[in-house]
Amino acid sequence: MSSNDIKPGHKLTIALSKGRLQDDAIALFARAGIIVAESELNSRKLLLNSTDGRFSFVFVKPADVPTYVEYGVADVGVCGRDVLLESQAGVHEPLDLGIGRCRIAVAGKREVVGQDYNLLATVRVATKYPRITTEYFHTKGVPIEVVSLSGSVELAPLLGLSDRIVDLVETGRTLNENGLEVIDVITESTARLIVNRASFHLKRVEVGALIADLTEILKP
Repeated sequence: MSSNDIKPGHKLTIALSKGRLQDDAIALFARAGIIVAESELNSRKLLLNSTDGRFSFVFVKPADVPTYVEYGVADVGVCGRDVLLESQAGVHEPLDLGIGRCRIAVAGKREVVGQDYNLLATVRVATKYPRITTEYFHTKGVPIEVVSLSGSVELAPLLGLSDRIVDLVETGRTLNENGLEVIDVITESTARLIVNRASFHLKRVEVGALIADLTEILKP
């Protein structure tokens, strides 16, 4: 059954992250027949309905998407794998949407690239991803001090706040323009469809139809 066959009244709420993934996610849903009016998208509203009234979209910060889905405020969400790894939210992850492709990487000044870590010295690492960072360096046996930042992570090594950074890297242009280079790639990240565990069962017809529609349009 397609989501287009679901009767009115069986509404799903979808949490989308504002910013980097928003436009690609909206375009993906549009290809699946889930349309949001342009006038609505151009407004400042954070809660929008699809044109046929079968879906609601709530727009939140990327790091908040798993929380809205885990607690059932949204039935479904779209967020990057980086956010899922960091949050470790208790949600189902049925589909890799293939958008927002990037890397979670360790980077530093060009002069430190290729240098081995001194296992007797603590490395200061600035990042938006303290959990991912800690786990990565723990597996390397490298002692670290994590400096948690919410933005402009690239500034940290330039101003002496940190020795390294862990951040998302898409093209590498920002790193290059700030005299930084990738030292190691921790993992790849793409956007994932996530589903609230209760909704996965209580709204299994609607959720299943949505997954089927998205799966179909993602076929090569």
